[in-house]
Amino acid sequence: MADRATLEDLVRLQGERVRALKQQKASAEQIEEEVAKLLKLKAQLGPDEGKQKFVLKTPKGTRDYSPRQMAVREKVFDVIISCFKRHGAEVIDTPVFELKETLTGKYGEDSKLIYDLKDQGGELLSLRYDLTVPFARYLAMNKLTNIKRYHIAKVYRRDNPAMTRGRYREFYQCDFDIAGQFDPMIPDAECLKIMCEILSSLQIGDFLVKVNDRRILDGTFAICGVPDSKFRTICSSVDKLDKVSWEEVKSEMVGEKGLAPEVADRIGDYVQQHGGVSLVEQLLQDPKLSQNKQALEGLGDLKLLFEYLTLFGIADKISFDLSLARGLDYYTGVIFEAVLLQPPAQAGEEPLGVGSVAAGGRYDGLVGMFDPKGRKVPCVGLSIGVERIFSIVEQRLEVLEEKVRTTETQVLVASAQKKLLEERLKLISELWDAGIKAELLYKKNPKLLNQLQYCEEAGIPLVAIIGEQELKDGVIKLRSVASREEVDVRREDLVEEIRRKTSQPLCIC
Repeated sequence: MADRATLEDLVRLQGERVRALKQQKASAEQIEEEVAKLLKLKAQLGPDEGKQKFVLKTPKGTRDYSPRQMAVREKVFDVIISCFKRHGAEVIDTPVFELKETLTGKYGEDSKLIYDLKDQGGELLSLRYDLTVPFARYLAMNKLTNIKRYHIAKVYRRDNPAMTRGRYREFYQCDFDIAGQFDPMIPDAECLKIMCEILSSLQIGDFLVKVNDRRILDGTFAICGVPDSKFRTICSSVDKLDKVSWEEVKSEMVGEKGLAPEVADRIGDYVQQHGGVSLVEQLLQDPKLSQNKQALEGLGDLKLLFEYLTLFGIADKISFDLSLARGLDYYTGVIFEAVLLQPPAQAGEEPLGVGSVAAGGRYDGLVGMFDPKGRKVPCVGLSIGVERIFSIVEQRLEVLEEKVRTTETQVLVASAQKKLLEERLKLISELWDAGIKAELLYKKNPKLLNQLQYCEEAGIPLVAIIGEQELKDGVIKLRSVASREEVDVRREDLVEEIRRKTSQPLCIC
């Protein structure tokens, strides 16, 4: 091993010698001679059997975010967070993993997608599947009965990823929830209003919010003859109607889940209907459905909900859709899901099938599952599907070849002559202390042209140029990169002038 260590040192030193000769622009012959010596030493060293080769990649269903992608993502988050705050929400955070028993039995057939962590000799843990169950646990643990909160964090699902459509195994959720005992449908209407505000602000295309109620679904199943034990599993089949035909859903119900064909047909008569408040009124008069207590309650609440949505000015964006089921077990009342009507298809842009971009609903029993005394805290909430939204925005920017700023730098501190590093450092320190976002090139004597080119590449709008004459006159030359106009500004007025010239924020999407 000592011989190998000696050879490794010789290889390192010879490598440094070759690099030094290249930097010194030595003759080609001399460099070739030293490279040959390096190769000879490497040949003596031979392969390192101890080193394992590995593939540089992210795990399946995950991704890195480049500075450009992060700039887009932060812009999307800013729109979402500002809306949540506008509606009076507080923010919380919870651990990325929970006790396995906290998550078990809350997600129906999707429970198989939970990531279980290896037992480390202590608690059995799982990565969180969503932010709703941890929120319910948080409410029960802290004995809270009233809160309006938002939570933006990563969740994990052992799903089959479709990354071009914004489906990942690790992804962000942006949740807004209202917990507490309030008059019917007022918080639910606000959640739908928030959903519409965010999707409109993001300008990702026309959308429609489908609305249904779990009580209407359960009532429909009951009058059609579905056994109680099959409610949830049939609900999961109905939830696929937005992706596959009724024939395929019926085939699954009958062939895989053992439902009688005539029962499936009766379900089909109902779940293929969609409309507005007129459909709600029509179903209230339905001779069978109106006799079911659960369905009647759900239809009554939906009628009230449409009244509030009309007052909020968003009723035209909402469709009552009896096929909407939302497969998660914890929903108890109103459920909703936003879908893009026409995926963005601007010039040269491929239609992007991203499916649902937001969803939510009412879950009045979830907190009671965690409370030792079973005390219920009614809750309603929504989740914005940001990964799918990122996919749309990123694709649009690529097609339009739009330049995205990845920094917020307002000004570059530059010098027109040599030996002015000290003056640049003094000036940039003054700007930083005044809260100005500023940069400088890390060279003692950078060429002015290189400094101006850096501004153009990075999208920096202003250059503060120091020269010998400017120092004598007590001014700084402030140059606009876009227009190339230059003005002399007194040093004491520089901060105010930079603020004035950069007061309009640059949009990135």
